[in-house]
Amino acid sequence: MSENVVHLHKPTDPPTPDTAPTVLTVVPDAPPARPVPLWVRSGRAVKPAVTHETTKATVRAAARHTSYTFNGGRIVARRTWDGRTGARYERMIRAAEAAGNLEAAEEWEERLQRFRAARHHRRMDLLHSPVDAAKGVAVGAGMSVGVLVALGVVMAINTGHVGDVITPLSATIDFIALLIRIVQIVWGPALTIGPLLALLALWSVGRKQHAAPAWALPANVRSDEGEPITPSIVVKALRDLGIAPLKNAIKEMGDAGASMLGPIRIAGCGVEVDVTLPSGVATNEVQNKRRKLAENLTRHEHEVFITIPEAARTVRLWIADSGALDEPIGPSPLVTDETMTANYKTGKAPWGQDLRGDAATISLYQRHLLVTGLSNQGKTAALRALALWLALDRSVQFWIADLKGIGDWAMFDGIAQVLIEGPSDDHVIQATEMVEDAVEEMNRRIEERRRDPSIVFEPLIVVVDEAQLAFMCPVIGDDKRPYGGSKATSRYFMGVRKIHNQGRAVDVLMWQGTQDPTDQNLPKLVREGAHTRASLVLGTESQARMALGDKAVDGGAAPHLLRQGLDKGTLVVASDGITIPAGQASITVRTHFIDDEPAAEIADRAKALRDGVATLRVVDQGEERDALADVASVLGDAARLRTNEVLKRLHALDAKAYGDQWTNDRLKRLLEEHGEEPKKSHGVMVIHRDHVLRALANRDENGSASAAQ
Repeated sequence: MSENVVHLHKPTDPPTPDTAPTVLTVVPDAPPARPVPLWVRSGRAVKPAVTHETTKATVRAAARHTSYTFNGGRIVARRTWDGRTGARYERMIRAAEAAGNLEAAEEWEERLQRFRAARHHRRMDLLHSPVDAAKGVAVGAGMSVGVLVALGVVMAINTGHVGDVITPLSATIDFIALLIRIVQIVWGPALTIGPLLALLALWSVGRKQHAAPAWALPANVRSDEGEPITPSIVVKALRDLGIAPLKNAIKEMGDAGASMLGPIRIAGCGVEVDVTLPSGVATNEVQNKRRKLAENLTRHEHEVFITIPEAARTVRLWIADSGALDEPIGPSPLVTDETMTANYKTGKAPWGQDLRGDAATISLYQRHLLVTGLSNQGKTAALRALALWLALDRSVQFWIADLKGIGDWAMFDGIAQVLIEGPSDDHVIQATEMVEDAVEEMNRRIEERRRDPSIVFEPLIVVVDEAQLAFMCPVIGDDKRPYGGSKATSRYFMGVRKIHNQGRAVDVLMWQGTQDPTDQNLPKLVREGAHTRASLVLGTESQARMALGDKAVDGGAAPHLLRQGLDKGTLVVASDGITIPAGQASITVRTHFIDDEPAAEIADRAKALRDGVATLRVVDQGEERDALADVASVLGDAARLRTNEVLKRLHALDAKAYGDQWTNDRLKRLLEEHGEEPKKSHGVMVIHRDHVLRALANRDENGSASAAQ
């Protein structure tokens, strides 16, 4: 008999894994998801259908054709009202008054009076017309019956039947009865079809005028990029500028807003139109809205230029064909015409094309030049193109300092008498001393001109590219004067100012290229000393004023609105040396780009015209100098040179090696060491090329003999 054991206490020891009971965890079911509201499910179902392109196209088509019909009715009603009343004349009067043209207002008022008089005469005639019409009908009917009876008599006589007398009258009555029956048959359908035909006519009028909201128009009409410029488009663009007085004046003019416009003329790759603004609207208000005006004309901002012509209260709009300014212009005539020559005094350099597509040529005669703009926008290429053309005049001398130093001006080796290339402070010092030498040359010419007023000098063009480095140079010379800066103690600044002040009279001219102008790297007195000022794209309007002057910018010049990177080589030019349309202060020029290889070919043509020029080039300052060889180098092909001139050229060649310690005595000792010495010619100490070459030859022979021993 088995016994059941009942445990009164629970076990205190934890169960072992082998004996532990299996525990099942019951997870309650998640609560049922809330039902999606009906409106949400309906929206989800309807949204794809509503947003489908077919639905959108259908809605646009319905709205478009409905608007065509409705607005076509408005257009027909407006035309009918204008034809029956003096509304058209009244609008013309308001337009003339708004434009301040009182003569035109008086002329339209006279036309309105004539129209009203003629209308009154017609209405008075209508008072007598019923009686006259009744008399006319009675007389006409009697005559018609008489004619028909007479015709019947003739027929009766011919046939011998008396009944034929009424035959024509009977036939006429039958014909009238037939017409009545036809009208009775057609009248019912005509009442149904007539309104449909009328609606179709109104729809056709609205369709031709695109009288529908822009969003409802077909895609090819909505995409109006580059649409032709018409008077109505220009007026609408001006009306929507957001200038309240202008908008109100155009609203009063009605459709006659086009009376503000002059003729729309083809101008190169665009059109040009003069707009006479109504009273109370200033020209600068329109200038300040250039971007909005361009977009209203379906153009990009850079495709619309606003200038101020001579006429008062007038702006001149030049509107490019869409995309035309993104097309490159042709190559320079310097590249395509190998027979081209230059004339410093009477010629003009081919620089590019204006916005009309006409050739833009510029005179360089006795004009200082400044070209500025942001970096890498074509400044050096624009400046070099002018120098390449002028190099084809063999009488022109060049002193060039390229402070970028990457070979942009290397082709002038053999053309320029001085060529400095490099961006270091040493190169800036060389460029400064070159400018100071040009000042000395200018003073010498002025002194000679005083003695002989009839003397004519060869033009000397002093070119400093990247001139901002010279103005910003921190180096201070041994005389405690800084090379850079914009104070009276600055050597470069004062040198440029002196050339600007007096150089033009003796054909010593200063050409400078600089980038990103500020008051620090392009001082006010220097930039205002240039006769020809040209600017590529700039960042701000204040920089544009620095580059071109307040007058040019106030007159519409806007290099700060050019597109960086996209408008490379496009210059805004303010100069009396280039043909500028009357009343404007500047002109926009798209310059020809001459690459390095064709530039070298043009330079070779220029070298062929010259007798040979020994170009003084700056070399590394650590190079050991051969003084006698350098003297021979600076003499070049000249039979003899004054000792002062030789010293200046040596100084330009290497300012450190041939500094202040090199004087006439030092140069004399150098030649005496090699058995030669300077001689006088007409009372002036000179150095003969043959003597120097002989000294070199003797030195080489002696050196060879010493080596042999």
